[in-house]
Amino acid sequence: MFAQIINSLSDLLYTYVLIVLLLGTGIYFTVKTRFVQFRFLREAIRVVMEPKDNEEGLSSFQALMVSTASRVGTGNIAGISTAICIGGPGAVFWMWLTALLGSASAFIESTLAQIYKRKAQDGTCYGGPAYYIQAALKKRWLGAVFAVFLIMTYMVGFNMVASFNITDSFRAYSFFQEGSTPMIVGGVLAVIFCICIFGGSTQISKITGILVPLMGIFYLAVALFIVVTHFELIPKMFADIFTNAFDFQAIFGGFTGSCILQGIKRGLFSNEAGVGSAPNAAASASVSHPAKQGLVQMLSVFIDTIVICSATAFMLLCSGVAPSDTLKGMPWVQAAAAESLGGFGTTFITIALFMFAFTTLIGNYFYAEMGLGYLCDKKPGKRMLIAFRIFATVVVFGGALMEFSVAWSTADVIMGFLALINLPVIILLGGPAVKCLNDYRKQKKAGKNPVFKAADIQLADKTDFWN
Repeated sequence: MFAQIINSLSDLLYTYVLIVLLLGTGIYFTVKTRFVQFRFLREAIRVVMEPKDNEEGLSSFQALMVSTASRVGTGNIAGISTAICIGGPGAVFWMWLTALLGSASAFIESTLAQIYKRKAQDGTCYGGPAYYIQAALKKRWLGAVFAVFLIMTYMVGFNMVASFNITDSFRAYSFFQEGSTPMIVGGVLAVIFCICIFGGSTQISKITGILVPLMGIFYLAVALFIVVTHFELIPKMFADIFTNAFDFQAIFGGFTGSCILQGIKRGLFSNEAGVGSAPNAAASASVSHPAKQGLVQMLSVFIDTIVICSATAFMLLCSGVAPSDTLKGMPWVQAAAAESLGGFGTTFITIALFMFAFTTLIGNYFYAEMGLGYLCDKKPGKRMLIAFRIFATVVVFGGALMEFSVAWSTADVIMGFLALINLPVIILLGGPAVKCLNDYRKQKKAGKNPVFKAADIQLADKTDFWN
């Protein structure tokens, strides 16, 4: 019964509500910012390498790695496989469109998080959607609802999926036993996860800062090798993507399993643009101008979807292994890698997924702890934090024991409700972020390193910074 309710809710949200809201918000902010995601892409790459403005805070690069650690995860591997197996190759096109439009929304939400960020007692900064909802809309109750859904989405929904997909990757091996193997894998994963999160947010940023770039480079290299060794399939791959994307008879014949729905659903799950997650990391960065971190988080969407998700899609579609419903998720990815690389391919994909999923687990937990901090209206007490971390560890263990459709649909539904709060809010509050971008552009034109003051955009709301 739970599976039926969750699957029905998922179909309802993504068929009728979120498609319009996601694409509509992305188009609106693309126009309002005059295509910031294209005009400022080079500037975003430059900004990410700037040193931090305050020794106590995170640098732009560290904040980028925390948000990318959450974004770049199981959705980039198993999620793309699932989308293509269910919706067809055209899902890749709709995933690209979701990311390109969504990156404008990502700029707005992360810039707002910087404008309204709070100052901690130790001099560091923190914030996110719950804080800009309270500061600008004066509705703490709505911020609290957002914080609850943030915890449920990342610590529960997304971390269950990440844990499930790690376990699922072991099904390709002969030693896999249905009862015992998930418990062993879940137990080991939970212990390692627990050790990491008890190190706190500084430890999280250090771990992700090392693992995210390394795993990304190795994964892209293997994907590129598989595509190059099957170069004769590249023209057919692109033809399949674009033909299937606009096969409207097939799309509207079964919309809940169509390439549009699957591409948007898996694209949103992967890049999280507009959901309200990345602003929690963006607010922790110490920069001279809020627009800088908005640009950095916009870049994170490109890294996640246009680079890493595309690498997975190209590797799968050029592998010579045909997609099918029985192969959805990790089995197709492992079969595609094994076809080109033999046993090493299967092992490499298992290790890559473990690395991707593990950094997702700790990146997601970082967001959940931000939500808890908001609910407590201060830094959580030691006992509460210990209990929270133990519960997060239990969730990771439980996710390893879940069933395929229930794990994915649960995460999709909770994430959908989070987006339903954040997207309308950033439409209402987007004005200051757009003015902030115009101020940044004006200072850059004058040859300055942009420095922000709230008075320069006539910001009426009180802020802890920028005065």
